[in-house]
Amino acid sequence: MNDQRDEHLWKLAKKRAAFQRNLAAYFIINAFFWGIWWFTQGRHGTDGVPWPVWVMLGWGIGLGFKYLDAYGGSKEDLEKKEYDKLKEKQKP
Repeated sequence: MNDQRDEHLWKLAKKRAAFQRNLAAYFIINAFFWGIWWFTQGRHGTDGVPWPVWVMLGWGIGLGFKYLDAYGGSKEDLEKKEYDKLKEKQKP
Protein backbone atom coordinates (compact mmCIF):
# COMPACT_ATOMS: atom_id res chain seq x y z
CA MET A 1 0.00 0.00 0.00
CA ASN A 2 1.33 3.44 -0.95
CA ASP A 3 1.13 5.79 2.04
CA GLN A 4 2.79 8.61 0.10
CA ARG A 5 0.25 11.26 -0.82
CA ASP A 6 0.40 13.46 -3.89
CA GLU A 7 1.05 17.00 -2.60
CA HIS A 8 -0.74 18.64 -5.53
CA LEU A 9 -3.88 16.59 -4.91
CA TRP A 10 -3.63 17.20 -1.16
CA LYS A 11 -3.51 20.99 -1.68
CA LEU A 12 -6.46 20.78 -4.07
CA ALA A 13 -8.45 18.67 -1.58
CA LYS A 14 -7.75 21.24 1.17
CA LYS A 15 -8.95 24.09 -1.08
CA ARG A 16 -12.14 22.23 -1.95
CA ALA A 17 -12.86 21.35 1.68
CA ALA A 18 -12.33 25.01 2.67
CA PHE A 19 -14.69 26.13 -0.09
CA GLN A 20 -17.36 23.69 1.07
CA ARG A 21 -17.07 24.94 4.67
CA ASN A 22 -17.30 28.55 3.48
CA LEU A 23 -20.33 27.76 1.33
CA ALA A 24 -22.14 26.17 4.28
CA ALA A 25 -21.31 29.18 6.48
CA TYR A 26 -22.52 31.52 3.72
CA PHE A 27 -25.97 29.93 3.65
CA ILE A 28 -26.34 29.58 7.42
CA ILE A 29 -25.18 33.09 8.30
CA ASN A 30 -27.08 34.76 5.48
CA ALA A 31 -30.26 32.94 6.54
CA PHE A 32 -29.66 34.35 10.02
CA PHE A 33 -29.20 37.88 8.61
CA TRP A 34 -32.38 37.58 6.57
CA GLY A 35 -34.20 36.46 9.71
CA ILE A 36 -32.91 39.49 11.61
CA TRP A 37 -33.97 41.76 8.79
CA TRP A 38 -37.43 40.16 8.56
CA PHE A 39 -38.16 40.46 12.26
CA THR A 40 -36.81 44.03 12.58
CA GLN A 41 -37.83 45.72 9.31
CA GLY A 42 -39.10 43.31 6.67
CA ARG A 43 -42.57 42.68 8.05
CA HIS A 44 -43.35 46.39 8.03
CA GLY A 45 -42.39 46.93 4.41
CA THR A 46 -39.37 48.99 3.53
CA ASP A 47 -38.31 51.21 0.71
CA GLY A 48 -35.12 50.31 -1.07
CA VAL A 49 -32.97 47.25 -0.99
CA PRO A 50 -32.89 45.10 2.16
CA TRP A 51 -29.48 45.32 3.82
CA PRO A 52 -28.77 41.53 3.75
CA VAL A 53 -28.51 41.78 -0.04
CA TRP A 54 -25.28 43.76 0.32
CA VAL A 55 -23.80 41.17 2.66
CA MET A 56 -24.74 38.37 0.25
CA LEU A 57 -23.33 40.24 -2.73
CA GLY A 58 -19.97 41.07 -1.16
CA TRP A 59 -19.48 37.67 0.40
CA GLY A 60 -20.78 35.94 -2.73
CA ILE A 61 -18.14 37.60 -4.90
CA GLY A 62 -15.41 36.36 -2.58
CA LEU A 63 -16.99 32.91 -2.54
CA GLY A 64 -17.00 32.90 -6.34
CA PHE A 65 -13.24 33.49 -6.38
CA LYS A 66 -12.75 30.67 -3.86
CA TYR A 67 -14.81 28.38 -6.12
CA LEU A 68 -12.66 29.22 -9.13
CA ASP A 69 -9.52 28.58 -7.10
CA ALA A 70 -10.78 25.22 -5.83
CA TYR A 71 -12.59 23.88 -8.90
CA GLY A 72 -11.45 26.00 -11.82
CA GLY A 73 -7.92 24.71 -11.89
CA SER A 74 -4.68 26.43 -11.16
CA LYS A 75 -2.71 28.52 -13.61
CA GLU A 76 -0.29 25.63 -14.10
CA ASP A 77 -3.12 23.19 -14.85
CA LEU A 78 -4.63 25.54 -17.42
CA GLU A 79 -1.23 26.09 -19.04
CA LYS A 80 -0.64 22.34 -19.23
CA LYS A 81 -4.04 21.77 -20.86
CA GLU A 82 -3.34 24.47 -23.43
CA TYR A 83 0.12 23.08 -24.09
CA ASP A 84 -1.31 19.58 -24.58
CA LYS A 85 -3.88 20.96 -27.08
CA LEU A 86 -1.17 22.72 -29.05
CA LYS A 87 1.02 19.63 -28.98
CA GLU A 88 -1.88 17.53 -30.29
CA LYS A 89 -2.39 19.93 -33.22
CA GLN A 90 1.29 19.60 -34.12
CA LYS A 91 1.05 15.84 -34.66
CA PRO A 92 1.02 14.83 -38.36
